[in-house]
Amino acid sequence: MLAELAACSAAYSTIKKAIEQGRELVDCGKSIGAFVTAEEDLKEKVEKKKNSVFTKVLGKSGDDFEEFLALDKLKEQKRTLESHMRLYGRPGLYDDWVAYQAQMRRQRKEALRKAQREREEMVETVTVVAGVGIGATAAIGALIGLFWYFKGF
Repeated sequence: MLAELAACSAAYSTIKKAIEQGRELVDCGKSIGAFVTAEEDLKEKVEKKKNSVFTKVLGKSGDDFEEFLALDKLKEQKRTLESHMRLYGRPGLYDDWVAYQAQMRRQRKEALRKAQREREEMVETVTVVAGVGIGATAAIGALIGLFWYFKGF
């Protein structure tokens, strides 16, 4: 969790410095992308931990407050970033950015679904091939056994 928060903070400071120096938001697009990616990773990690079996069985952990502070800091940085985009960017930039984020989330979810389907297909294929291989080996073994049995007569 700390790595994601550090990535968010680093990207945020780069964006803030670029804007303070009068550069365009387009110039810090890579940092904005890193900020959003780290934000999503952090949220995913917190959500995964919240839904974890250990958390449900053992109850809340001691670092819940740390997670809260991290998410709160991230929320504040995001508000500031929104303000900078609205003030220093072209008209409608922030709204376009929100729409772009939604589109990218959909694409990532679809890519994850596709990868999951491909994994399932690969497992199914390997299972079928292994079954055929085991069956063929058993059939060959049976034929060899029959051959030796009849050869003895």
